[in-house]
Formats: sequence, C-alpha cells, structure tokens
Amino acid sequence: MIMHSSPLVTESEIPLLEKHVLIIEDEAVFAGAVRKRLKRGGYNAEIAGTLADGALKIGEKTPDLLLLDMRLPDGSGLDLLATLQNNDNNTFPVLVMSAYGEIEDAVSAMKSGASDYLKKPIDLDELMITIEKVLEKDELSQKLTYSSKRERHAHEGVEFLGDSSAIVAIRQQINRLKQVTGASIPPTILILGETGTGKDVVARLLHASSARRERPFVHVDCASLPKDLIEAELFGHEKGAFTSAHAARTGLIEAAEDGVLFMDEIGELPMDLQAKLLAVLERRTLRKVGTTKERPVAAWIIAATNRDIAELVNRGEFRSDLYYRLNVLSMSIAPLRERGDDIILLARHFIRQSAKRYGINSVTLSARADQALRSYHWPGNVRELRHMIERAVLLSGGGELSPESLSLAGHGPAETPIKADLTLDSAELLLIKNALEKCNGNVSKAARELGITRMALRYRIKKHNLD
Repeated sequence: MIMHSSPLVTESEIPLLEKHVLIIEDEAVFAGAVRKRLKRGGYNAEIAGTLADGALKIGEKTPDLLLLDMRLPDGSGLDLLATLQNNDNNTFPVLVMSAYGEIEDAVSAMKSGASDYLKKPIDLDELMITIEKVLEKDELSQKLTYSSKRERHAHEGVEFLGDSSAIVAIRQQINRLKQVTGASIPPTILILGETGTGKDVVARLLHASSARRERPFVHVDCASLPKDLIEAELFGHEKGAFTSAHAARTGLIEAAEDGVLFMDEIGELPMDLQAKLLAVLERRTLRKVGTTKERPVAAWIIAATNRDIAELVNRGEFRSDLYYRLNVLSMSIAPLRERGDDIILLARHFIRQSAKRYGINSVTLSARADQALRSYHWPGNVRELRHMIERAVLLSGGGELSPESLSLAGHGPAETPIKADLTLDSAELLLIKNALEKCNGNVSKAARELGITRMALRYRIKKHNLD
C-alpha cells in the first residue's frame, strides 16, 4: 500500500513527520517567513543565503526537499541544478522560486530536473500545498523505483514451463507482442484461464519482455479490494473527499505510471466501476474521487479472469462495451489436466526448487507417484501442484515421493460424466475404466467402488476385453 504524508497547517496539531527542507534564498525576511511557516507545518527547515552555502549544507545533510531561488548573489540556481543532476546521490526533489520575468529560467530549471516552480510573490499557503504535492510525488516515485527493482528481481527465474502445444503457443504470443509494447498505448490484453493456471505469471512475463520492463508493474486483485473503498483505491482521492480521507492518495491506476497495470480477477469488478474503467481505457485519463480535474493515464493495461466473461455479459453482470475494449487481444491458458506430460515436467521442477530451498537431498518421484499425478484432475491447477510438491518434499526428508506422501493415494482421474447418447455397454465400460484407474487396477477395491461383487466385475472386464 502506498502511503502519503500531508504537512500540518496549525500550531495546535502535532507534526506527523519531520521532513528536512533546505531554503536557498538571499532575501532574509522572505526566507525567514518561509522557514517559520514550514516549522508550523511540521517540517525541519534550514536557510542558506548563497549557492556556496547551500552546496555546503547539502553536503553536510541531504535534504528531503530543496527550495531554490533562481537569482542569488554568487550565481544562478541553474548552476546548482546542473551540479546536482550530475551526482547520482542527489535524488531529492527541487522546487524552484522565480521572480517575474524569470519564467524562461524556471522552464530551463524544469528541463534540468526541478520538480516544480512557483512565481514570486509567493503565497505561503500555496507554497505548503505545492510542497506537499512535490513530496507526495517524490515518495511515490521512490516506492515505484523500489517496486520496479523488486519486480525485475522477481522476474528473474520466472518461467512459464511446459512443452505442450498450448503452452508453446502462449510463449509464442508473448514473443510476438514484444513488437507492439513500445507503442505509446499498447493494446489491452485479456488473459483467460482457471484459478491457478498462471495468469499472473503470463502478465509478469509480458511486462518483463516488453519495452516497459524498467517501469512499474502494479498488480491489482479486484476480488480482494474492499467494496466500500474500491473506487478510491483504484482511482485515488483528494483530501476530504470522504469521511476517512485525511490525506490525498494516489490510486493504483495512476501508480502504474507508464508501466503495466495488471487487473487480476477483472470479472469481480462492480458494474458502477466498470463504467469508470471503460472511460479510462477510452479517454486515457482518470479523475480522482473528490475532484473534477483529469489526469493522463499512460499505463499498459492487462486484465485477467477465471470467469466466463461472455456468459457474464449475457447475464447482464459485465458491461459488453468494457469486455470488447479489454478483449483487444486475448490469451487463454489451458488447465493443467489438459497439458499431458507438462504435469510431470512441472512436478520435477517444483521438487528441485523445494529441495534446494529446504536443503533436502535426493528427492525423486516414484513410478506410482508419476501415475497418480497424471491421473489426478487438478482443480487447483499449477498452484495446487506446487503446494502439494512443496509439502511432500518438506515432510519427506529425502528419498522417493509416493502417492501417499503426495496425499494422492486413492485419487484417480476425474469421473467423466455419462453423456445421454452413450449406449448401455459404452456407459458400463466407462464406469469400469474409471473405477479401475481410480483403484490403480485393484479389482476387489474397484468392485466395492462399483457396488458389485468381484466375480461380477471380473465377468465384465472379460466381456469388454480389459484383461
């Protein structure tokens, strides 16, 4: 969660934080008034009357924000800005103050890295509001920089494993999309698939292989957002927009900046917010709760769902216009039970991963466990397989994993529903096959499952040539 700070405005309020502000200004009366106002707002403020004195103070203690006048006795504030820009350690924001007639200098300062500028004479309340916004933006930028580095680290080793045709096709789609991600507004993508199939992994790989890989990746789980605050969480809000809005907050959509906004479980988004999201996608702007001002949206939006969106549209539970807007490109991930040998490939990968994590040697998969894994129907897909393998490796202490250690003993394939057009003989054959597979070929156990005698089952096995 992104936290924001708000400077205090009355002496009776207790400061919530002490940001250090350095004021480089040669007009002593004005500088003193600014310092006094900053202290009332809960800031620790210091004054320097020249560029040289300011540079010295920056060297002694790095400020959280620099208030810089453009005209000083020993030179231009642009010179100090150039020096700061050449030093990677100076990452604090700079707010420029310029007198009338110095607008060109202010514009040059913005191009040189200044965060904002104010024209003299300066209203102190306006100054406080501007400082709050500059610090809020800087804090968000730092968090997103950290988030971006963390995401790049998380992407290292992120793989979409599998040799099945369905998975190979997904990887080919990801590679083809590299060509369009450099566009100012890449196409929206809708990732479809059951829970646990790896929709988030595909979204992260799209980000990692794109021209935006150095930019933020913001993961929004629409199903877990609090219903009474979901609009404010997504779109942000201004201070005082509602009862508990004690400070302005940047929404998750805006936090994605020009990176990737991954909206997971988009099918859970309430109808009223679907209309607002559609407006964002069409106009590429958003409006915070409590304001009429629109902000540009540059994020690449990727959505995912485990629900049948087309069916939701038919039932009137999802906007058709939003569905078509999201579904510019779609990627459908096959469930694990349809991926054949990928089950064993993934199981062995998770065994190696878990054994390394817990320092357990020589963990292998028995032939019986191999068969049990292939036969199981995997309602939780890859996520269920990963957790099952991790638990089994942790409890095994090494050696061979069996169906019992995987908690798969007695589990066979999912029972196939009998279709109405089946004959009596084919329905009987299907039931017998399911029972024998579920019981690993144990005739006596299969007979008990079917509610017939062992001899009766033997007769039917012979009848259908299943010996």
